Amino acid sequence: MILYRPVGTEELKLIEESGYRRFPPRLPDQPIFYPVLNEEYAIRIASKWNAVYNPDHKGYVTRFEVEDDYVSRYETHVVGSSLHEELWVPSEELEEFNDHITGKIEITQSFEN
Repeated sequence: MILYRPVGTEELKLIEESGYRRFPPRLPDQPIFYPVLNEEYAIRIASKWNAVYNPDHKGYVTRFEVEDDYVSRYETHVVGSSLHEELWVPSEELEEFNDHITGKIEITQSFEN
């Protein structure tokens, strides 16, 4: 399954340090990792949230693929309009989730405000 993740510069640096293969652990106040199911939603978050509220005013959209059999264990959550579809991966499962990413995490969009 192809998924997208809007990120800021700090998270992107950690992804880069992994060779574009893994997402970094969540912070203590972040109980879930939520990749989104479509690029349009990821663009909205990266451009209207990350690029506005992050200290450097930059936001990025990443695209990656996760093994279908593995990712099917996670329920899709709609958090607004039908466009706002996310998977909710508990933070404690992120390392295992990362193990099922196929290929590299790529940057598809970047925004600066």
